[in-house]
Amino acid sequence: MKKVLYVATVASHICQFHLPYLEMFQSMGYETHVAARDNLAEKNGLSLNFTDKYFDIPFQRSPKDKRNIKAYKELKKVIDCNKYDFIVCNTPMGGVLTRIAARKARKNGARVIYIAHGFHFYKGAPKKYWLTFFPIEKMFAKLCDMVITINEEDYICAKKHFKTDVRHIHGIGVKTERYYPVDALTKKELRTALSLTDDNFVILCTGELNKNKNQEQLIKAANILKNKISGLKILFAGNGPNEEKLRKLITDLNLNDNIKLLGYRTDLEKIVPAVDLIVSCSRREGLGLNVIEGMLCKKTVVATKNRGHCELIKNDFNGYLVSIGNFEEMADCIYNIYFDIEKANLFAKNSKELAQNYTVNYVKEELTNILGLKKE
Repeated sequence: MKKVLYVATVASHICQFHLPYLEMFQSMGYETHVAARDNLAEKNGLSLNFTDKYFDIPFQRSPKDKRNIKAYKELKKVIDCNKYDFIVCNTPMGGVLTRIAARKARKNGARVIYIAHGFHFYKGAPKKYWLTFFPIEKMFAKLCDMVITINEEDYICAKKHFKTDVRHIHGIGVKTERYYPVDALTKKELRTALSLTDDNFVILCTGELNKNKNQEQLIKAANILKNKISGLKILFAGNGPNEEKLRKLITDLNLNDNIKLLGYRTDLEKIVPAVDLIVSCSRREGLGLNVIEGMLCKKTVVATKNRGHCELIKNDFNGYLVSIGNFEEMADCIYNIYFDIEKANLFAKNSKELAQNYTVNYVKEELTNILGLKKE
């Protein structure tokens, strides 16, 4: 039987982004293996489905962490003991260590694929990012058969500079059977379950509570909006290292009645359709899954300007793009959506249409063609 190995630094990455593609490989007759550090206890209900064999590898995110030496040795043993047809690696440390460990396997016929979920170097990135991360990615591109990017900016850069086959897919796909528009009655029922009313104007911001996701910008915008938008409610879905810092800011700004931290959620399909607006504040984004989920549910989006958001949001067409850190501008754009219902509805309609190329089925077809997969 043919085999495929999926690798990432942590198992939650595979669960969140790659299960449809493990299922795809299984349906084509492949035995599916996963290698990642088991962090699922932190992620409230995620499970590793469509996986025939799992290897708990002690990857660490920091390249300075000596535990990655052990992770490399364990991963190499896994790769050397299994004759893989495809090895698909993801995330910075998972991607680097896999490509080193798979050198022998490549010589023996395994195809090594690296999926870049957003390079750390990009237009407008600090110079040190280019000096540090660009040479590393360029060098390690030579150790794989293909680099797959999920946004156009990364594709153009990699195609120009990397000495390997470079391809582009439209993100990692969102399931349309989970994310879709609902009628008014269903929306009301979903709101009731979240202790929200029809009178609330509800904003959802999804993502790990960390520096890059930059939730502070929305919290500061909310401080401006709390006296301008009646019934303002903001939901943050996610957990992370900045949680206590964000809770303190919410309290200091007297926003406890307006903002709720939901924690890590695996049932976002019950939350996204219930809200009025999607907001994403990321400093860096490969291609925001949370934004696509909202777009498929026919939601308007306000997001910061970065390469991932700029690919999904056409300013003044399906939402607004605002400068990173400019909470006053973000507040103005949110208020415009609240105030102009007709424009908000038009933006929402446009969002759903733009999202069609970013569904799981669309991306599955892209991957099938790129990898030359055929059912056994």
